[in-house]
Amino acid sequence: MPSGIPHIIGNEAAERFSFYGMKAILAVFFTQYLFLMDGSDGSPMSQARSAELVHLFNGAFYLTPLIGALLADGLLGKYRVIIWLSVVYCAGHAALVLIALGAGGIKPCVSAHVGDQFGSKNSHLLPRIFNWFYFSINLGAFASMHSPHGFSNGMARTGRSAFQEFSWPSLPLFFG
Repeated sequence: MPSGIPHIIGNEAAERFSFYGMKAILAVFFTQYLFLMDGSDGSPMSQARSAELVHLFNGAFYLTPLIGALLADGLLGKYRVIIWLSVVYCAGHAALVLIALGAGGIKPCVSAHVGDQFGSKNSHLLPRIFNWFYFSINLGAFASMHSPHGFSNGMARTGRSAFQEFSWPSLPLFFG
């Protein structure tokens, strides 16, 4: 097995942990905490507006891979796009648009990058590796939903800041 495969699979699990961790707390943040951030007595965002923004974020998250694929194929190559836009993705926990842009570089490139690690001598391992790859996607999503973060449990009970809550899902990706 090529030596880079565990890193690629780990990065994919971390990316899913990051995305689903952010997605899990986003609507609660919009409706219960965002209006408190500036210290004024504002009113909470409506659930309808929150749902609209969450769907807009999800749409951008799945639309930007077209841009990432163009960058990878035409300008920078898969590896550079994955690395640089993973950094953007981590920084994105401060601004949602950066997460969507980061996903644009990760989504179209990582699975192709897995395949590029194999030649004719070890191509028989591809089905096994892609099984592990897709397992890591689901593991990252599952772990993020069952991790000890989230506004409904974390901020209200422990007094953690929004920065701490939104940073938590990016840690595996940042350190992976």
